[in-house]
Amino acid sequence: MNAFFWGLASFLLINAFACLWRAFVGPTVVDRILATNVVCTKALLVLVLLGLAFGRGLLLDVALVYGLLNFGITIAATRLLETGRLKGSWQR
Repeated sequence: MNAFFWGLASFLLINAFACLWRAFVGPTVVDRILATNVVCTKALLVLVLLGLAFGRGLLLDVALVYGLLNFGITIAATRLLETGRLKGSWQR
């Protein structure tokens, strides 16, 4: 089972590099944001797989925080792209 986790983690990292290439080459900003989000999600999955392979619960906690940061940064980037500012109308 441990070899399965390592193989899957390696496969996800290779896929992450393909998505990273799309983030650099992407024709639009939306493609770049989406590719970066996918790379971060794959890195999160690798953290979870390594946590399961090594039996370390701390890596699962790190993956949870990393996922929350990924979500927040993606929302902030898309808001900045859509409106041109990060503050909403409810802020001064």
